[in-house]
Amino acid sequence: MDKIFKGMMVLVLAASVAGCESMGGNAKKGAGLGALAGAAAGGIIGHQGGHGWEGALIGGATGAVLGGAVGNEADKR
Repeated sequence: MDKIFKGMMVLVLAASVAGCESMGGNAKKGAGLGALAGAAAGGIIGHQGGHGWEGALIGGATGAVLGGAVGNEADKR
């Protein structure tokens, strides 16, 4: 079960940043920084419950999406 879950999370992360080619500069920077911050926070939080890798993957994917969205709004301005 763990291998399937980790594989699915990697696919979600890859799909969330797959559209980076058409993104503006702020959106790319936001997605990258959000992924790093989210992975760090998710890893720390997940480690407390014994699921550090899962937390890092979920946090990284969430951070990439949210950071990209914030950066995209900055690009629109």
